[in-house]
Amino acid sequence: MEFQHTSVLLMPAVDGLNVRENGIYADCTTGGGGHSLEIARRLGKTGKLICFDRDKEAIEAAKKRLDGYSPVFVNRNFSEIKSALRELGIDSLNGALMDLGVSSHQLDDPERGFSFHNDAPLDMRMSGEGMSAYDVVNEYPEDKLAQILFDYGEEKFARGISHGIAAARAEAPIKTTGELAEIIKRNVPLKVRKEKNPCRKTFQAIRIEVNGELDALTTALDDIFELLGTGGRLSVITFHSLEDRIVKQKFRSLCEGCTCPKDFPVCVCGKKPRAVQINKKPITADDAELADNPRSRSAKLRIIEKLPE
Repeated sequence: MEFQHTSVLLMPAVDGLNVRENGIYADCTTGGGGHSLEIARRLGKTGKLICFDRDKEAIEAAKKRLDGYSPVFVNRNFSEIKSALRELGIDSLNGALMDLGVSSHQLDDPERGFSFHNDAPLDMRMSGEGMSAYDVVNEYPEDKLAQILFDYGEEKFARGISHGIAAARAEAPIKTTGELAEIIKRNVPLKVRKEKNPCRKTFQAIRIEVNGELDALTTALDDIFELLGTGGRLSVITFHSLEDRIVKQKFRSLCEGCTCPKDFPVCVCGKKPRAVQINKKPITADDAELADNPRSRSAKLRIIEKLPE
């Protein structure tokens, strides 16, 4: 299947980087290369772009899309950005962009096993390597599975769904997304089934667990900020509340100054802001983008700029 992905909040995210012609930038989630291409167009001959993605198919698609430019492609998780850049001899960035979550291609390709709309092998691995959704669904203890569904999917029927999964796999392994979707539907109230597809939260939770997404995000936010030079910017697009909460809290902590009680006559904590928020409220898709790409409806863009130390 040809790799296709529509970049969400393309211009606001790249505009937010304030790209300098001679700067060094990282697209930490290259995907189909939409954001990367827009960054590359703004760079001069001495500028550098490093494109990260753990998905080999995404890297190959981006190479074709950026033909004529000269970015460096790195087939690694963005949580490894510090060591990857060190190996490239790069110790500072002028900006970085993160477009989190699953790509359109990954959702639309049935064989990747990300979507509950198709019947396919339980996979959900962005890198195509390591533990798969099959392993999580069939091997995790029922209590641990319930906790994952509750924590990562914010699924209030987590215990019922995990009990249904445990009962089904005791009879035979659960091998496909279609089988899992039917089990989920059988273990939520009828009212929930009629209102909306009840599978989304469980599939999201399992995908996050398989790919270690939240742990990788926390690590990457810390490392990328440390790599930014003064005036360097970080643009982050999130698609669900768990991601956005992590980004929002991290950005807030970086932009926060003195935390002493208000009744203290002088500051004793010595804490100073390390960054400033470019947009006080998250940027969301406008009506035109929503009409063109419905998947952009949940996207939120936050941007910060690093202050002098």
